[in-house]
Amino acid sequence: MLVMRRLKHTSNVLVLPCLCSVLANTVHNTNKVYRHHEQASYCHRHFNEFARSPFTNLNMPAIVSVILDGLSQQANSLSTLTGTVLVQAQDPAKLSLEMENAIDECRYNDALKLLEQHMQMEGFPRKSVVNKLLTSFAESLDVRLLDRAFGLVEQAIEESKHNLLGKEPLIYLSLCLAKSGLPVPASTVLRKLIEMEEYPPVAAWSAILGNMSSTGPGAYLASELILEIGYLFQDGRVDPRKKSNAPLIAMRPNTIAVNIALAGCLLFGTTRKAEMLLDMMPRIGVKVNTSLLITMAYIYESNGRREELMKLQRHIDEAPNLSDNQFRQYYNSVIMCHLKFGDLDSASKMVLKMLGKAKEARNSLATASLVFPMDNMSSTVLVSEESLNHRKLDDVQNDRSNHMISFEEFLMDRKFLKLETEAKELLDTFLERLQVQVELVTTEHGILLPTEKIYINLIKSFLEAGKIKELTALLIKVEREDSPTSNDESALVQVINSCISLGWLDQAHDILDEMRLAGVRTCSAVYISLLKAYCTANQPGGIASLLRDARRAGVQLDSSCYETLIESRVLQQDTRGALQLFKEMKDAQLLRGGHLEFEKLVKGCAEGGESGLMSKLLCEIKEGQTLDCGVHDWNNVIHFFSKKRLMQDAEKALKKMRSLGHVPNAQTFHSMVTGYAAVGGKYVEVTELWGEMKSLASVTAMKFDQELLDSLLYSFVRGGYFVRANEVVDMMEKEKMFIDKYKYRMLFLKYHRTLYKGKTPSFQTEAQFKRREAALNFKKWLGLN
Repeated sequence: MLVMRRLKHTSNVLVLPCLCSVLANTVHNTNKVYRHHEQASYCHRHFNEFARSPFTNLNMPAIVSVILDGLSQQANSLSTLTGTVLVQAQDPAKLSLEMENAIDECRYNDALKLLEQHMQMEGFPRKSVVNKLLTSFAESLDVRLLDRAFGLVEQAIEESKHNLLGKEPLIYLSLCLAKSGLPVPASTVLRKLIEMEEYPPVAAWSAILGNMSSTGPGAYLASELILEIGYLFQDGRVDPRKKSNAPLIAMRPNTIAVNIALAGCLLFGTTRKAEMLLDMMPRIGVKVNTSLLITMAYIYESNGRREELMKLQRHIDEAPNLSDNQFRQYYNSVIMCHLKFGDLDSASKMVLKMLGKAKEARNSLATASLVFPMDNMSSTVLVSEESLNHRKLDDVQNDRSNHMISFEEFLMDRKFLKLETEAKELLDTFLERLQVQVELVTTEHGILLPTEKIYINLIKSFLEAGKIKELTALLIKVEREDSPTSNDESALVQVINSCISLGWLDQAHDILDEMRLAGVRTCSAVYISLLKAYCTANQPGGIASLLRDARRAGVQLDSSCYETLIESRVLQQDTRGALQLFKEMKDAQLLRGGHLEFEKLVKGCAEGGESGLMSKLLCEIKEGQTLDCGVHDWNNVIHFFSKKRLMQDAEKALKKMRSLGHVPNAQTFHSMVTGYAAVGGKYVEVTELWGEMKSLASVTAMKFDQELLDSLLYSFVRGGYFVRANEVVDMMEKEKMFIDKYKYRMLFLKYHRTLYKGKTPSFQTEAQFKRREAALNFKKWLGLN
């Protein structure tokens, strides 16, 4: 037993020094990274002394185990720290200084690395460094750096560190994001500023809106921002007499900001959203100027609001300093609206009125030129001004993309006068783009004149309505005003030829009759062409009637026409009639070639060789769709009731509209859905409309547009109908339509924040399961998981 104890004691004495030596070497090697040699040697010496002490007869395995555990934990923690390069050894203040130096030297990659290190150590740097990062990244206009700056803002807001973000740096970041074609983050920064009650002045955010509105999604977001900001000021909610409200009052939308949003809506086709802005304007006190009047006219015409458009007439007449282009734009909108409603009489009167005034002006000009000889200076000036406008448009676009003020200049401009000037220039650019859409009216020496396009639209509408007498009367009056629309043939002749080409032979014959009754002589080529068309169509009644009319009018047929008529009689086995026609042709001693000029004209138009009235009319009739004018009337009625929240009357109007055979379109349903949303709680009715829309779309040409689907999505999210909401989202994403996720994220958090947050119930019906899954999928789509 004694021997065994000695052996155990000896083994403990031998093992412990070796073990301690290994452990000391491990500590020494680990601490060598941090250059702590003295601590390692001290540790080694301490363990050797301990091994030789009387305490070695203690339970050494247990002691060694405890020591090993402690040292292994220390070694593991040290090994993980060696992965990051001296993070704990760095001073945060030194990191911030290095970060600022990297920014000053434009070493943005180094600044990003230092920022990551600082975020790992102590989180966000101090406020001055954060704002310097934001403004420097923004000023670079580099998309990657802009995205990182935006991410930094979002992270700071999520971690409730709003105090680190300065108002001016955020406005500048939003401006740079908008200039770089990133409207979604630009609008998000503006929205965050308003949530933080750091209200940006309208002079600043109107320029941001202008830069955003150069794209479809940006223009849509611009209108949403105007509506959100304008809501704060509706019906006198903000008292301007309180000094504390001064920053908020400075943010109120002005004429320039609203006009920018309206012009963007017009350029990208979201005109119903634009009309919502028009309804809001008087409630927030926006003043109307001349350019805004013209923009309003465009919107009313696009949405078919003829009464509102005509009410603008008085303001247009009283407006000071209206340019020729602005007059042209307004009257173009008026005529377009008349044509939409099928009011051909009003449109014709406007055309004749323009021609009458133009004739008076030409006579006055001719008289003045006898006294004061004039050259072609006026027309040259008009062309040069137009070319200058186009150059100006290109210059503004290039300046917007290439020029960016520095943050120092931005800070020095306390009243944001440079941004206000930029907003005005962008607005002028948008308005110039709208001028290109004017097709029905032109100007000459300041006098309004109808274009060839208006004649084509009028003729097409008259023919579709079967109003041959009115069409003929109009064209006769037009020709008497000595303003021919074509150099080759008169408008009436080209209309008749167009009808013949389309196979509308009876309409062509009716026009010829009306011309003959009005005492207007027609060339023989028209009768010849129509007779040949009747022969080709094998219509003997039409042939006989037209032959009588031709003889009454003293029209001499050519040889080709006689040959066609003879061939037709032969096919009908009318030998006697054929011989009689042959005798007439022989007695008249007709030669071939009398019809060559007419055939040349028709062939040239058919091949597109000449862009005359006939070829354009043919294209318009073949490619254009017939308008159902009654739809616009009923849409106005439904819109009126929906706007007044008289939804029962709107439902009755919709029912009557269907019973009369008019098919509702996207505008009809949009009025109904927005009306139900204004009343509130009508989600079942909206769901029924959604089912009707899908049924209509499957059997008709009705198309879902962005504004209609967005209004549906708003109602479904507000009411918690997430199965339907997901259907709308799928349709919008399939059609690649823009969706304002920020708006729906806020809407969800406002009304459904606690929805389905608990555990899944142990028992639920299939319907409950579907509703829960739909809500969770929608929440996931919003990024709220």
